[in-house]
Amino acid sequence: MTIEKTNPLDNILSTAQSLRWEIDVDFHEKLTESIYTDAAQIADRATTRPEEKPRFDFDRTLDKIITSKTWGFPLMLVLLMIVFWLTISGANVPSSMLATLLLDTGHPFLKGLAASIGMPWWLDGFLIDGMYMATAWVISVMLPPMAIFFPLFTLLEDFGYLPRVAFNLDNLFRKSGAHGKQALSMTMGFGCNAAGVVATRIIDSPRERLIAILTNNFALCNGRWPTQILIASLFIGALVPAQLAGFVSALAVVGIALLGIFLTFLSSRFLSKTVLKGEVSTFSLELPPYRPPRIWQTIYTSIIDRTLVVLWRAIVFALPAGAVLWLSANVIIAGTSIAGHLINFLEPFGLLLGLNGVILVAFIVAIPANEIVIPTIMMLTVLVSGVTGVGEGAGVMFELESGMETMALFQAGGWTLLTAVNLMLFSLIHNPCSTTIYTIYKETGSKKWTWIASLAPVIMGFAVTFVVAQVWRLIESLL
Repeated sequence: MTIEKTNPLDNILSTAQSLRWEIDVDFHEKLTESIYTDAAQIADRATTRPEEKPRFDFDRTLDKIITSKTWGFPLMLVLLMIVFWLTISGANVPSSMLATLLLDTGHPFLKGLAASIGMPWWLDGFLIDGMYMATAWVISVMLPPMAIFFPLFTLLEDFGYLPRVAFNLDNLFRKSGAHGKQALSMTMGFGCNAAGVVATRIIDSPRERLIAILTNNFALCNGRWPTQILIASLFIGALVPAQLAGFVSALAVVGIALLGIFLTFLSSRFLSKTVLKGEVSTFSLELPPYRPPRIWQTIYTSIIDRTLVVLWRAIVFALPAGAVLWLSANVIIAGTSIAGHLINFLEPFGLLLGLNGVILVAFIVAIPANEIVIPTIMMLTVLVSGVTGVGEGAGVMFELESGMETMALFQAGGWTLLTAVNLMLFSLIHNPCSTTIYTIYKETGSKKWTWIASLAPVIMGFAVTFVVAQVWRLIESLL
């Protein structure tokens, strides 16, 4: 028995032939008429007649401001600062509420529950003081900023502003050997670098998409904002009168963010001239019409599709980080904890960079989640400095009630203004978090580029902090 194979093309043609008889007789006339009508409307909008007054065109008038060489960049900077300000200021209250619920209330409750069932101290510490506390810190610090930033970002996208940002930055990215659409993935990286890496899918060129992936780390993600804000408030704001402290601190944080944008251009230029040589591709960017954002739909999709997905990835990696942190602080070898040995080993190198061993160990432990850098630094500082009356024991994260207490703790650990400045710089430049590293591997499918994306920022961070430390100390010696 023979089986006849049907050609799929024959099926398509036969279907089209049958559907032809189902449309109206005057279908082609209606189609042609609609095309000419649309063309006439477009021509009418684009034509100015001497006897008529110029008609007001909202889209064109707004574009003259947003995409102008004079006002485009200042407006973009102002909007970026407003989004950051709303994110930072708006996240303070819910972050504090979550910290109170998860840390101040949840932790003692779980400790009491563990004691009531007779849980061994080591299992209690491993699960509650380690894994739970790290995860609670990530949720309380990361969830509120993302829940604010992502909807704001999406609202600007729905309104039609973000394509104008890409249009404004296209020339700068082209001069850097990158793609204009990298502006969008870079901006998304300010919320989360993992989301910024995923956003590079809008770039068609594999070479330029890889450049965007490798440089997205320099966009200051929300996990690094707490470190920047706290250190700027304690050390930079203290340099000026109290009335100007808030403004100067905010200016310092914005300056760090702008430095990250500059490093994005610089790194893109370097990559495009060395390992990722190639022609810069052109693209047709059709500026969509301005339209009212769909607020409730935007909030819903942003929280479901972006915020919760990214938060879940961070939680998955924060759990083992908390376990490692607790073990390193509680496993004793030769009278000193593993964390203590590692801090002592890295201390000379840290001082050479204008940092210290505690900070370097904290960044190693916090690879799964940048949100736990500051609580890890505080915990390890107590561990090595011998400060009493602070925290709840070895390997337990804690939160101090005032900036003065935090400042006193850092000073007890030997911190100076140089330590604070280089911490802000290293926090900007250092390796991506494990969530972003995993995302880079999933997007590139390459172990080589994943290793480069992970290690190159660390080397750059070491180089920058080393130069700043040596110049700083040279100036101090001359003064």
